[in-house]
Amino acid sequence: MYDKAYKLLAKQEKISNSKAKELIDRGLVRANGKKILIARGEIKENTKFTVKKLANIDIIFQDDDILAINKPAYMTTDEIQKKYEDYFLLNRLDKETSGVMLFAKNEEFQKKAIKEFKENRVYKEYVAIVEGKVIDEIVVDKPILTIKNKGVAKSKIDKKGKPATTTIYPMFVEGHKSKIKVVIDTGRTHQIRVHLNHLGFPIIGDKIYGKTNPNVNRVLLHSKITKIFDYVFEAPEPKEFRVFDFN
Repeated sequence: MYDKAYKLLAKQEKISNSKAKELIDRGLVRANGKKILIARGEIKENTKFTVKKLANIDIIFQDDDILAINKPAYMTTDEIQKKYEDYFLLNRLDKETSGVMLFAKNEEFQKKAIKEFKENRVYKEYVAIVEGKVIDEIVVDKPILTIKNKGVAKSKIDKKGKPATTTIYPMFVEGHKSKIKVVIDTGRTHQIRVHLNHLGFPIIGDKIYGKTNPNVNRVLLHSKITKIFDYVFEAPEPKEFRVFDFN
C-alpha cells in the first residue's frame, strides 16, 4: 500500500500535515538514505523516515551596534530575519549555506555598514568542498546575471550581468575532491556556486549548479570569516564538513 509522503511522516512523527510538508520542503527528511523531495509523492506505508534537526542559532558577538550570528544550514535568511525583527539585516546567505550573518542594531550603524558593503570594503571568506583537484590560486572575474522565475532565483555568467570577482585558494586535496578557501569582493546571488561550476569545480551537494552526493544533504559552502570596520567575526565549520577526510 502507498500513501503521500507528508501524511506518512505526520503519522510517524505525530505532527500536523502542514508541519510534515514544511519539513520535506526544507530538505530535512530522508528515507532509505535518500532525501524526500516531493511532499505529495506516493511512498510505501511502511517507510521509516529520519528527520534532521536544525542546529541552534549561535550568537558569535554583539554590542550596541552589531549582532553577528552563525546561521545554520536549512534556515532561510527571511526566517532568521523574523527572529531578529528589531534589527537591520546586513547580508544574506543561501538556505543551505551556513556561517556568519550580520545585523545592525541601529539605523546609524546600518547606514555606515551598508556603505561598506556597497563599496566592497567588507572581507568575506568562505570554505567549500568541491569536486575536482584545486591546486593553484584562481581568480574569476566574470559578470553574473540573476533571473527570478516564480520567486526562485537562478544565476549564470552573462556579459549582461553585474561585475563579480571570486578568488579561490587551495587548502587540501583528497582523491578527486578539494577543500578550498574562497574570498569574494562582490556578493551576487549564488556567485561562488556559479563561478566554481564554471571552472569545473562544482560544490558538493549543490543540486542547482552541481550534482547531489549520497554522503551529504546540503551545499558544502560555509561563510567562515567576515571583517567589517574593526570587527572580525568567525563561524566554526559545521560537522557536515567532516564527512570527507582531508589530511
